[in-house]
Amino acid sequence: MSDALRVLIVDDEPLARLRLAQLVRDVAATADPAAEVIGELSHGDEALSWLARQRADVLLLDIQMPGLDGMALVARLQALPQPPAVVFVTAHAEHALRAFELEATDYLTKPVKRERLQAALARAARRSAGATADEAVIVVSERGRLVRVPLAEVLYLKAELKYVTLRTALHTYVLDDPLTEIEQRLGDRFLRVHRNAIVAKVAVRALERRASEEEGAEGWAVRVAPTDEWLAVSRRQAGAVREALAAGGL
Repeated sequence: MSDALRVLIVDDEPLARLRLAQLVRDVAATADPAAEVIGELSHGDEALSWLARQRADVLLLDIQMPGLDGMALVARLQALPQPPAVVFVTAHAEHALRAFELEATDYLTKPVKRERLQAALARAARRSAGATADEAVIVVSERGRLVRVPLAEVLYLKAELKYVTLRTALHTYVLDDPLTEIEQRLGDRFLRVHRNAIVAKVAVRALERRASEEEGAEGWAVRVAPTDEWLAVSRRQAGAVREALAAGGL
């Protein structure tokens, strides 16, 4: 497995490390990318010392740990010539925005699903291979300049009056193109949940019945991570969203 992603797990809970290691092996055995666990450490100081001597492609990292916590560790790793891609794995969703400010590859909440880990490792593999610059993007205009927004960072797109709002973990952009035209360029990583909304599958965390201001009554809605926003789901699309969630496709 010389071409496999070198994965380092850092978590102060032994059972969490054990489960993550097994999930990595499951992903490598059944799907791309190839990956292998090269180390399991219990705290940030130990990881900092380890990474000063050895190379890892991906860091599966808890946030709340004794001593040097996950956020502080990532900040220190920026000084390395080739820092590993970081995937935060935590029970605490409230740190997501800070994680993306630190350019984390992904942010997974426990208990981690195999499909979500596979998607995170695939994204890390593209970064490791230097393919980030070649990823599909949406070009938006912001304050007189053009901004290339990677599709991997897009959480959802929502039509509002005469424009479309594009949301990432850190920014909101406004597009002039019709939502139906944008949808044709997105591919199968996105799912239409309403006539006015398209959501990245990996960003969907829940489907629930909720009171909706837009619909004027209770209706279905999806929760989008890491922003914890709720988007209305039309009755027509609720079945497709529910099926995708049940099948592990979201």
